[in-house]
Amino acid sequence: MGPLETARELLREFPVVDGHNDLPWALREQVRYDLDARDIATDQSAHLHTDLARLRAGGVGAQYWSVYVRSDLPDAVPATLEQIDCVRQLLARYPQTLAPALTAADMEAARSQGRIASLMGAEGGHSIANSLATLRALYALGVRYMTLTHNDNVDWADSATDEPGVGGLSAFGREVVREMNREGMLVDLSHVAATTMRDALDTSEAPVIFSHSSSRAVCDHPRNVPDDVLERLPSNGGMAMVTFVPKFVLQAAVDWTAAADENMREHGFHHLATTPEAMKVHRAFEERTPRPVATVSTVADHLDHMREVAGVDHLGIGGDYDGTAFTPDGLSDVSGYPNLIAELLDRGWSKPDLAKLTWQNAVRVLGAAEDVARGLQATRAPSNATIESLDG
Repeated sequence: MGPLETARELLREFPVVDGHNDLPWALREQVRYDLDARDIATDQSAHLHTDLARLRAGGVGAQYWSVYVRSDLPDAVPATLEQIDCVRQLLARYPQTLAPALTAADMEAARSQGRIASLMGAEGGHSIANSLATLRALYALGVRYMTLTHNDNVDWADSATDEPGVGGLSAFGREVVREMNREGMLVDLSHVAATTMRDALDTSEAPVIFSHSSSRAVCDHPRNVPDDVLERLPSNGGMAMVTFVPKFVLQAAVDWTAAADENMREHGFHHLATTPEAMKVHRAFEERTPRPVATVSTVADHLDHMREVAGVDHLGIGGDYDGTAFTPDGLSDVSGYPNLIAELLDRGWSKPDLAKLTWQNAVRVLGAAEDVARGLQATRAPSNATIESLDG
């Protein structure tokens, strides 16, 4: 049996838990949530990285659907609620394939049923509008992680891709982390500044995650995780979920992406836009200036390094499909995960290690956050602190 078939066999038993997929935002941008126009029970390869058949082909057993909204939206909270509603509509529409999941036990139940456990993650603290009550409301609606920032700072936390504001986490930012711990919502440190990562690790009583980040030592981009932070994951119990985005995993793609982003802005588009009109601008730029191409091997290089630094118990996968314009060769859409597992088998990763990478670590981390929350709820009331009261 070759590595690819071995990989597929392994994924039938220990499927991928993917930490981040932006399908809801793509559905918002492309068809304003018209699920008939983007019926993922049919082939959507002309429009999306994701549909049900390709999730099955990729061996995906659990997906954190990102309920991301842009940080410059004036009404981020209702837009986030619309994203949550989109996920709920998907779950209602495809119950034979997608299983709603709120807990680690739900994930295991879905696996036993042969369905894809569907969880939600909010991408950016702007989605709570400086309100701990709003944070709790998102948890009640099913959100199981929140990325503390997106590309821009929030009032209480610094982003990796913005100028320093509060120097990491403010006092209110630390209270947000504590309240997430109390609820059982995972603290996601993708997108945040390294100072914010360290402050969150100093504060969090539960395991943290990086839902879609790779290694800064392998590719020096601020969206990636420095080694000193990776070294802290074993004592925290958390995990870093490697992402596939070429501009975060391939050093040669970093400079190219900066030029491509500037080209988008010059044409009046947000640099993250993936509408058909925006993609025409992207493609025209790429024809003039061919982009450096990442591969499955590029991503595996990150995982090899991250395993050396953090250990295999603290790694996972977060592809960022439908949230990026470009993908690596061999990982072009959600059907590609077996290619990565086959590459790691070729590099000597054992089946037990790969089972941790794909399934077991992510289930363990969510379960650990649930355990911490039960203990905290027994001893601590919900916080009604405000940013004014803590940060002045």
